[in-house]
This record gives sequence, structure tokens and C-alpha cells, in this order.
Amino acid sequence: MVYVLFADGFEEVEAIEPIDIMRRAGIDVKTVSISDSKTVTGSHNIPVITDVTIDDVNIDDMELLMLPGGSGHQLLDASAKVHSLINEALVRGKYISAICASPSVIGKKQMLMGKKATCFPGYEKYCYGADIVRDKAVIDGKIITGRGAGAASDFGFLMVSVLKDKDTAEKVKEIMQYND
Repeated sequence: MVYVLFADGFEEVEAIEPIDIMRRAGIDVKTVSISDSKTVTGSHNIPVITDVTIDDVNIDDMELLMLPGGSGHQLLDASAKVHSLINEALVRGKYISAICASPSVIGKKQMLMGKKATCFPGYEKYCYGADIVRDKAVIDGKIITGRGAGAASDFGFLMVSVLKDKDTAEKVKEIMQYND
């Protein structure tokens, strides 16, 4: 199960496009509001109704925890429950992915030390100890990072290749006319 954390101000493309790609690949994905309300509003005023709230996350069935970017990254970073989930994912050897400004959330926790990572320009300073690359999406160990909204599809395909395989990611690209 992939859990995608939603906070008000999330970047819609960075959340929805990877979710769509993973679901097309047959990956179970649940959207998670970090507040008590299942309705979360994105940075471009698009409301989304999540599947569950953060209190419903079952860490035992989690394969990957995803943090979209946008201004919502500040609420993710301010949430003790979010940090608890990140810590549990780390301890249990689960994948953690973050895109745009959200690599800063895990970077401040020293989770990017010595790892290749990418993020939205200007947030590198919060990715403590990371080897910052300009790739659209990169994986190093159990950490997957993406650059921003323009990298959302590459970020999604990278998660598919890790959770399924590269052939499945290529098949989804073909179905979506990504390479044409």
C-alpha cells in the first residue's frame, strides 16, 4: 500500500499525477488527509476528498509513504503525526518519496545525508548532506525524490519501477502516450 499525505496547499499535479500512474500500474494507493477532515484543498483551490485521515494509516501494510510538494509541505513538516509516520517508515525500511519542496521535510531530519536527491530549486539548503542532482526524479536506497510539478510523471514512473518493475512502468508510459 502507498499512502499519499495531503495537506492544504498541496501541489495538485505532484499528488494526482503520480497517484494516477501508480493506480494504472495496479498499485494500491490511499490518499490521506493529515487533518481530521477528508477534504483538502490544493494550492490552486482544487478540493480533493481523501480516502482516509492520518489516524487510519496502517503502517504494517505500507510499502511507500509519499509527500507531495506545494505550500502544503509546511503543514506536513509541522505535523507530529507526519513525522511519526516518516520515522516509522524509516525504522521499518519502507520507501519514502517526496517531491518539490517536500524533500526538505525529510532533509531536515538528516535522512538525505550522503544520498542523491533532487528538489525544487531553492530548497537544496534544507536537504542537509544530500548530493543534489538536477534529475527530474532520483532514487537512492529507500528514498525517492522529485524536482517539481514538471517532474511529476517521472516521479510516478520511478515509484512504479521500484514497487513493480521497469517493464510495468514502460507499459504504463505506452498506455499514457508518454514517449510519443
